[in-house]
Amino acid sequence: MRVDWELRACSRKGHVTYRPDEADLAARLTAATPAGPSWRCLRCGDFVPGEPARSGPARDAPTLLRGRALRDATVLRLLALERLVRALLMVLVAYAILRFRRSEDQVQRLFDRAVPAARPLADVLHLDLDHSPTIEHLRHLVHTRPQTLLLVALLLFGYAAVQIVEAVGLWLLRRWGEYFAAVATSAFLPLEVYELTERITFLRIGALIINVAAVAYLIVSKRLFGVRGGAAAFEAERHAESLLEVEQSANVDGRRATSADGALTANH
Repeated sequence: MRVDWELRACSRKGHVTYRPDEADLAARLTAATPAGPSWRCLRCGDFVPGEPARSGPARDAPTLLRGRALRDATVLRLLALERLVRALLMVLVAYAILRFRRSEDQVQRLFDRAVPAARPLADVLHLDLDHSPTIEHLRHLVHTRPQTLLLVALLLFGYAAVQIVEAVGLWLLRRWGEYFAAVATSAFLPLEVYELTERITFLRIGALIINVAAVAYLIVSKRLFGVRGGAAAFEAERHAESLLEVEQSANVDGRRATSADGALTANH
């Protein structure tokens, strides 16, 4: 079943109507209905009764995401949420390390209580806590020197900061955020491959596949690093999907066809 991304966006944010100052173009965006004059939404294309929300020259009309660009924006924001959740987890782990790094016995008791308590949820998710690489790393950290734990906590805070920058850039749909996410995610791929050489687990394989797919998606769909025409082609594609520009182009083509027909009639 095809998802109508434009209608989904309008259902959450509301329709966006605009009356351009150009009379010919404005005529293509309005229609007379039993409810009175209606204006076409620049996002979903539906006619909305009532006065337009804004007006002005066509060049000042808002550029809205439509079609594939709107779908891509949804995917990027899901990636941003995933990065934010990951950052929060890293901050919590780093805080716990700082909080208990000088209390090995207390941490050991907390760890011994936490692992059995997590078993019911792990069983539901089909996770083997006895052979989990994460649990093994945590067991090792419990008996690590305080100075080393401090370094680990600082590295985790740094990693969380990178994830937060990624999340912000992706959520705001900024070009720099897409580049940052592609570069930052790629930088950790060698580490994930190295971990697989030590031990192969479904969790590690899944994480590697997701991150490789995310980098490939960003580079190809957003035309990063000059791929598929680069930034110029990306902006051209976005503007080509603008409803106002489509109508303006159709209006110009229509006038040209009318002029050509008139000239042909005159010649005959």
